[in-house]
Amino acid sequence: MGVGDKADNQFEDLGGKAKEGVGKATGDESLEREGQGDQLSAKAKKVGESAKDFAKDAGDKAKDLFNKK
Repeated sequence: MGVGDKADNQFEDLGGKAKEGVGKATGDESLEREGQGDQLSAKAKKVGESAKDFAKDAGDKAKDLFNKK
């Protein structure tokens, strides 16, 4: 996961928390749900990027093992 992607995900998560908080404070359920959705989206992207990084690392290690033989 690139630094830019991590920052984008964190901003999306923080923005979602802010929307949720404002929605709760003002009684705007739609804004509250939108904020929760933004947070879920950021978390899903983070999980996807982590899985991609894990797969790349595993592939690199496998290549290293085969190249040593």
